[in-house]
Amino acid sequence: MHSLTIALNMVRRIIGTRKGFITFIILPCVVVTATIALLGQNSSSKVNIPYVNQDTGPAGQHIIEELSRNDIYVLKPLNGEEELRDAILDKKGTLGILIPSGFSEQLLEGNVQDVRMYELMAGEAGIMVKMNMDSIVGRMVRMTERLSVMKLDAGVQLDVFSKSLQEVSKHLIASQKTDYNLYAKPGLTNVTGFTIMFMMGLVTSIVRMILDDRRNKTMARIYSAPVRSYQIAMGHMMGSFIVGILQIIIILILSRWVLGYEYNIPFLTHFLILGSFMLVAMGIASTVAGLVRNPNNASMLNNMIITPTCMIGGCFWPISFMPDYMQKAANFVPQKWVIESVEKIASGGQLTDIWLPLSILGLMAVILLAIGSAILRPSDTGVGV
Repeated sequence: MHSLTIALNMVRRIIGTRKGFITFIILPCVVVTATIALLGQNSSSKVNIPYVNQDTGPAGQHIIEELSRNDIYVLKPLNGEEELRDAILDKKGTLGILIPSGFSEQLLEGNVQDVRMYELMAGEAGIMVKMNMDSIVGRMVRMTERLSVMKLDAGVQLDVFSKSLQEVSKHLIASQKTDYNLYAKPGLTNVTGFTIMFMMGLVTSIVRMILDDRRNKTMARIYSAPVRSYQIAMGHMMGSFIVGILQIIIILILSRWVLGYEYNIPFLTHFLILGSFMLVAMGIASTVAGLVRNPNNASMLNNMIITPTCMIGGCFWPISFMPDYMQKAANFVPQKWVIESVEKIASGGQLTDIWLPLSILGLMAVILLAIGSAILRPSDTGVGV
């Protein structure tokens, strides 16, 4: 009961004012959601393709129809080559396509003309479009080779070629892509890493608040009351944990339903993973606040704890990129287990598959809380920084 009273009072102090609510709730959530918007951009975004079809035969129209079947390609017809070049130079399209005049006739004669492509900067989209284009033209070339063996008249050959392309366009036999979620979504690790890094900013704020209480003798008055030390530590941790839970809920709501970012993780499972990490972060806050005696040294918290543990834990790069001894050291930081849990669930795992990471996070929280309650004292003297 004493811990709950201290926790509620701490919540009022943290977010009870307009400045506190903006600083500890609104600002971190905006920063994290902006990070998600930047790092979590969908690689399958729309590709704008302006084109000019100067071919009057069926081949040029078949190319446009086949490219239009791809959902990420947005094709826009233009009137001439000059207009096409201007559109690419003005960045109104990712790349431009020009199908030359007489393309169908040249195919039937065995002279394959290249479809021109205009691209301001070479990129993945242009390479993929060119591969699709080569595949489409290759199929038409093989078709014309078979027609040439039949020794048909030019008019009849063009008519048969046109009907054959119409049959191909029906796609009576097609493949179906099935995603079995065998791998986590690209960029999810970075999004999770930066999210928990900014969430740890609350740790710095809590440590500063506890140090201010120690300097202003507020903590001394608390310890003079009939309250045990572990209840005081628990109260501080519960108060900051409630604020952290509010941060998590707002971040998940903004990223999922406002930004539309798809984590491929159930909401409650995602909330449980991040909540477990926040529990550990609050244990770190109470432990550090008990060790640090000088308020001026609180600024070293980012350089001494938050940034190094985020680097070792894989927030900025995959753990597999690090040396073996660094990978072993990653087992002692909570960030590693949070990212591992998120990746397992996003890869199709169940809640039972992450019992080990969650258990390790829970054990870390218990140990840090026990240490924090033992060393958290109101006096400015004693062992500490």
